Amino acid sequence: MGSESFFPRTATPVPPPPVQLGSADLPGGIRLTLRHNRPSPGRPRALLLHGFPEAAFAWDEILQRLDGIVHATAPNLRGFADSSSPSDPKAYRPRHTVGDLVALMEQQGAPIDLLVAHDWGGALAWNLAAQRPDLIKRLLIINAPHPAAFLRELLTNPQQQAASAYMNFLCRPDAEARLAEDDFRRLWPFFTGMGAAEASGAGRGWLTEALRERYREVWRAGLTGGLNYYRASPLKPPVDADSPIHRVSFTPEEVTVRVPTTVLWGMADTALAPGLLEGLEQWVPQLNLIRVPEGSHWIVHEQPERVAALVAELATTAA
Repeated sequence: MGSESFFPRTATPVPPPPVQLGSADLPGGIRLTLRHNRPSPGRPRALLLHGFPEAAFAWDEILQRLDGIVHATAPNLRGFADSSSPSDPKAYRPRHTVGDLVALMEQQGAPIDLLVAHDWGGALAWNLAAQRPDLIKRLLIINAPHPAAFLRELLTNPQQQAASAYMNFLCRPDAEARLAEDDFRRLWPFFTGMGAAEASGAGRGWLTEALRERYREVWRAGLTGGLNYYRASPLKPPVDADSPIHRVSFTPEEVTVRVPTTVLWGMADTALAPGLLEGLEQWVPQLNLIRVPEGSHWIVHEQPERVAALVAELATTAA
């Protein structure tokens, strides 16, 4: 189904509707702040999860494009922007971070038609879909590795080990201070180095100065929450025989996703090597894999029309 089915052309451009703000109070004293488009009674519902070093505002253009078609909500995950941000890394283990999403979905009325997730949001979504398939009808993953594939590649693939070496840096106790130095000099390469965000070509040039200031606002509010996802996870490249990843194993029941799943993957992603897609069918029986040769890790920004059209198609099919 093409994008024109959902986004008909108009002779006169219409200004995008403003993104609305909200919040959800969850068990354990956690509050997630929310961004969403206008409520659309009877329309499909989608939940959009961001990653690091972003925040919910990264979905704003998608939310606007879906207005009146899909009622979409993008939460600031635990630890990001103005959502609750516990200081203890243990508070970012999956049972807590995924638990936030379970509580949010149950509060808003489950099942939702489509869960959309990128980067760290994808890590949470893979876990949720495997453990609580009753909460979602369909899953859309955008450049976020399945945990079993990530474990395999981090242990055996030198290319992925090198590409993920930054994860160990982000676990340093002084990571916040080092990342904030010189106008966040070490954070901008997450965008420019993983997809040439400022280069010429289709979809490039999305990292405007106005958008940079949006990122600065989020990062100035605090980096500890986002970094605690890395600190809490054992899935990092091994540095020696005692690295925590050597003690990780998954049973098939823990990682098999049985809801219909679409994986949209920018193949120019320099942080996540193509090997992560190999054998994905063994853990995702109902898999639709869409490879985008020119897309990078930041395909949501590079090709928002494509992403919004796919969200609209999948959510409408599920409803």
